[in-house]
Amino acid sequence: MVDSKLELLLLHALPLDGTMWAEQMKLLPGATYAPTLYSFGDRIESWAEKALALTTAKRLVIAGCSVGGSCALEVAALAPDRVSALVLIGTKAWRRFDPVYHASALQTLHEKGLEAAWCEFWKPLFVNEVLPETVEKAKRITMRQPLEDVARGVTIFHTRPSRDDILSSFPRPVVVVTGSEDVAPGLNTSRKQAEMAQHGRLHVIPECGHYLPMEQPEAINSIIRQVLETA
Repeated sequence: MVDSKLELLLLHALPLDGTMWAEQMKLLPGATYAPTLYSFGDRIESWAEKALALTTAKRLVIAGCSVGGSCALEVAALAPDRVSALVLIGTKAWRRFDPVYHASALQTLHEKGLEAAWCEFWKPLFVNEVLPETVEKAKRITMRQPLEDVARGVTIFHTRPSRDDILSSFPRPVVVVTGSEDVAPGLNTSRKQAEMAQHGRLHVIPECGHYLPMEQPEAINSIIRQVLETA
């Protein structure tokens, strides 16, 4: 049985919002939070602080996808005694400084608009075999975000601190999940991160890209259930 004093915090990827976790909201009924992070500030530390403030339990399982996983690591840095486990989906703990790509993404957003940026940067991260309605749902979520919010998220992603230190020193389970076809960060990086963690485990979901909670919700649900049952 899952402890009723445990809470689940779900942290979304760019350029989506908390509704990307629709298929995970019933994993821990009445004790699950899936905030939309953009309004939480201009630094990932602020996102983590405000996301953490939503929770009340002394024990948390945190699952984050992409930049949401980076935010999960920041929450672990803020409240290491409260975080019982981390589920890092398509997440890279360290940041590679890439000002050209950062500037290009912002230029595309501001000059061509959100739909053009979606087509160039984020739609290709879905695997080809995914159901078209899944991609359309993700696009609808994206298109309802204010452009400046997504631009803020892009900047936060590109300026976040590297968190190898948190990944390697966290004393509880770290479950690293990647799609077999994900290129951001990809299988090799995900494997290295699972090996770096003191209690790391790697799950590779076949025929899946970057947005696993939407592409393969049952696979992600099974992984998170296992974590909740042992947290």
